[in-house]
Amino acid sequence: MSPNPRVRVLIALIAALALALTVAACGDDDSSDSGDSGDSGDSGGDLIEDNPDNNGVSLTIGSKNFTEQYILGEIYAQALAAAGYDVDTDLNLGSEQVALRALESGDISGYPEYTSTALTSFFNFAPEDVPNDPQEAYDESQGDFEKKGLVAYPPTPFSSANAVGLLTETADELGVSTISDLEGQSRDLTLYGSPECRQRIDCLVGLEQNYGLEFESFTPVDIGLRYQVLDKGDADLSILFTTDAQLFVNSDKYTILEDDKGVLPAGNVMFIASQQAADEAGADFGDTIEKVQENLSLEVMQELNARVDIDKEKPADAAREYLQQFGYIE
Repeated sequence: MSPNPRVRVLIALIAALALALTVAACGDDDSSDSGDSGDSGDSGGDLIEDNPDNNGVSLTIGSKNFTEQYILGEIYAQALAAAGYDVDTDLNLGSEQVALRALESGDISGYPEYTSTALTSFFNFAPEDVPNDPQEAYDESQGDFEKKGLVAYPPTPFSSANAVGLLTETADELGVSTISDLEGQSRDLTLYGSPECRQRIDCLVGLEQNYGLEFESFTPVDIGLRYQVLDKGDADLSILFTTDAQLFVNSDKYTILEDDKGVLPAGNVMFIASQQAADEAGADFGDTIEKVQENLSLEVMQELNARVDIDKEKPADAAREYLQQFGYIE
């Protein structure tokens, strides 16, 4: 399959802009102190340095078993390896419950998890009680993780969450841009979503209870068919994910309705590790994790997913290109 040129562009452009801003800032500093070379030899301020003190510290980085998680697991693993750690991976753990057991048993050192998933699956939050603000959702989890002997690092910029999507031409015909705009029209519209959507507050239940919407019909659909049912005209609306590859490759074709009542909870990623692994790994561990997340915006994550799902790159290759293009590794 030949590469889709759009799938290759955004990360390079953002990385170039970030580099230009860094160079400009360095230029300003140099102009005020032209006689001091200082750290001018360190041209890559974000470059992860191999710390000899980390050599011999063994880490196993895990992930759940779908594209986005594979990519994130590789990003963290490769970054930590660049910092000098001895890193193995276990990137096919299955559900969050399987991943948590692997972490608590010491089979893995850490893995990426979503704030909303952690609160609802691990700490018995009702989905409607999960904060929409990612920092609040992260803060809510800290005490509970500590009780389990775990530590969670601050969340990514992007959020991977359920969303109500439709063809842009349909959105234009209906004159809708928010979920609330569906009021008065939803009874004539068909909604498709995953089988569990019927019972979830961040899916059909929330749309009915919190937005007061009724639909002509709801049809369960396999996750891989969520866009096909829109394209074929079977569905007027479909429950999508905000980081889906299709939203990057065909950004003009699909529209995501704004969750104007904040019903769909924040799904930012936080890296969860055992406290023991974090203590043994030292300060570079958390610093590296937080550093490599800084450029994971929504569009960048969409592009990374597209590189794997559309361009058929290996997750390890997509992760390495991300780390290289933003100057984390050479």
